[in-house]
Amino acid sequence: MSKVHVKKGDTVLVLSGKDKGKKGKVLKVIAKKGVAIVEGVNMATKHQKPSPKNPQGGIVHQEMPLNTSKLMVVCNKCGLPTRIGHTFLADGTKVRTCKKCGEVLDSK
Repeated sequence: MSKVHVKKGDTVLVLSGKDKGKKGKVLKVIAKKGVAIVEGVNMATKHQKPSPKNPQGGIVHQEMPLNTSKLMVVCNKCGLPTRIGHTFLADGTKVRTCKKCGEVLDSK
């Protein structure tokens, strides 16, 4: 399993591709593939047949996975895209921190 620097619930900035510059919240991370699904980014049009779950059918817009290398975490405190640092707290737990302001990114 490869390590990824983003987690579910993080706010991220897209660095490259057709959605460059867009911000969104991470909905799901698939670490084995190294991809994440970001809210409102990399939208695809899908044509669905009517089914018991969706009796109307029709055209549905949904988010598609993005490679995590194209994403940069946005700090909650300073609001800037930042690299991730790791710090050990007094109780010995390892947390992710903002490289720009030092704020802890992991919420308890």
